[in-house]
Amino acid sequence: MGDENSPISAARARAIFAPWKTVPAVVLAVSGGPDSVALMWLAARWRSKLKRGPRLIAVTVDHGLRKEAAREARDVKHLARTLGIEHRTLRWQGTKPKTGLPAAAREARYRLLAKAARLSGASHVATAHTRDDQAETLLMRLLRGSGVAGLSAMSVETGREGVWLTRPLLEVSKAELIATLEAAGIVFADDPSNRDVAFTRARLRALMPALAEEGADARTLARLASRLARANAAVEVLADGAERYLSLTDRRASLGGYDAQAFAALPEEIRLRLLKRAIDRYGHEGPAELGKIEALLAALDRAMAGRQARLKQTLAGAVISLSKGRILVQPAPPRRRRTA
Repeated sequence: MGDENSPISAARARAIFAPWKTVPAVVLAVSGGPDSVALMWLAARWRSKLKRGPRLIAVTVDHGLRKEAAREARDVKHLARTLGIEHRTLRWQGTKPKTGLPAAAREARYRLLAKAARLSGASHVATAHTRDDQAETLLMRLLRGSGVAGLSAMSVETGREGVWLTRPLLEVSKAELIATLEAAGIVFADDPSNRDVAFTRARLRALMPALAEEGADARTLARLASRLARANAAVEVLADGAERYLSLTDRRASLGGYDAQAFAALPEEIRLRLLKRAIDRYGHEGPAELGKIEALLAALDRAMAGRQARLKQTLAGAVISLSKGRILVQPAPPRRRRTA
């Protein structure tokens, strides 16, 4: 790890982008802010030293929420050209929601980026999430009451809409990226919405200096997320084994079927994950929320402890039933639309 205020070296950039050497093309999500501009500059410098490597395409998404966004997209386009990188600007069309705007904008951005990648023959979409973003994400999910899986925060690479979403800068601090741009004489945009305390992430960002004084700086919080991700991966392996075990103990197994007695003998965390898997697989309104799955499991446990051992509930577009010693998860019938 380099000094927090030192630019990213060429050697470190080679290590960061080494996994891309054999991929056909990568879409770089570049908004114009310091993190994404640094991602583009570092990736371009790395690629320029290779005889063969991926095609790089910078994509800027204009959400139509700020009048400065169009100018920032033009600035990114100009810089991309000087770096020898293709650039495209995509716009989020349609009516914007009055509530939940940040989440809706984020989903639209990923959807447009994934589409651009597929059209360009790119296997990966790279975003500039940093260690600071990872720490903030952990805090946001902690406040929402997430379980171990949620507190693992962001992973380096995940599949999304037919492409790989990759975050190569998750172990890099924002300060290092800004130092990199300043050393290179590269200008970047400042989005005031990043400091707008109307949004949860901005409020948590404002709290980070005070948390750091107590020892909970971005590095420590990101390390916690990494350790939780490691634990989550181990529990997922155990859940895989439990799923195979249940399929062997119930020869009548069909759509999401479990032998109730064998299921009840498993640890609570494993049972929660198995229920979530089945509900997300067969339901059509998911993903199922952890709190609701916990309530469902408690209801199943009470039913199995009773004399009749029967239960039927609907959750996230799936029907979960307990009858004759079996737990069954099946798709729920479509909801009837109300007529005026």
